[in-house]
Amino acid sequence: MDLTLSTREVGDKTIVSVGGEIDVYTAPKLRDTITELVGDGRYQIIIDMEAVEFLDSTGLGVLVGGLKKVRAHDGSLELVCTQDRLLKIFRITGLAKVFPIHGSADSALASA
Repeated sequence: MDLTLSTREVGDKTIVSVGGEIDVYTAPKLRDTITELVGDGRYQIIIDMEAVEFLDSTGLGVLVGGLKKVRAHDGSLELVCTQDRLLKIFRITGLAKVFPIHGSADSALASA
């Protein structure tokens, strides 16, 4: 399974829609996208994970690394995720307390 990525800007926020599997083979693609956005001065990033079918520790590491990158610029990295199997990973690892997790892209955009 491949990883699909698309980005769109809504005001000062950038939504990265992710689909497929985020694993040791595909995670660098997501990391590179986040790095490019931060390099372009986009520090308010929303990762829409509604189409993600699998997430491993490498993927979690990329998300944490992305969070550190945007926080260095007083930015934010928020997640859109409603899938129980993915939410469970965030709860077990304690990352549910680190990342703001929203039920939809609209609610993530509405958060200040």
